Amino acid sequence: MDARAKAIIAHITPIGWIIALVLNSNHRDEFTSFYIRQMLGLIIAGMVLNLIPVLGWILSIVLFAFWLLSLIYAIQGQTRIIPLGEYFQKWFYSL
Repeated sequence: MDARAKAIIAHITPIGWIIALVLNSNHRDEFTSFYIRQMLGLIIAGMVLNLIPVLGWILSIVLFAFWLLSLIYAIQGQTRIIPLGEYFQKWFYSL
């Protein structure tokens, strides 16, 4: 499976993220790792925002836009950082 397909799978659901992580563990590809780190940050941010009643719901719409932007970049084969993505790349560098 190519790196772009694994990066797209990482965007599908948290289960897709786990599948992409497992697929990338044998033959580590930097493109896929980039999107695995980015998606982990978005998944964690989404969980935290769901704990905040009204403001969290509004910010979840912004988070959805970041997810969609990341998915579009992965489909195009580009490694472009979404807003807050540089933090995700630093925090989860070991993935």
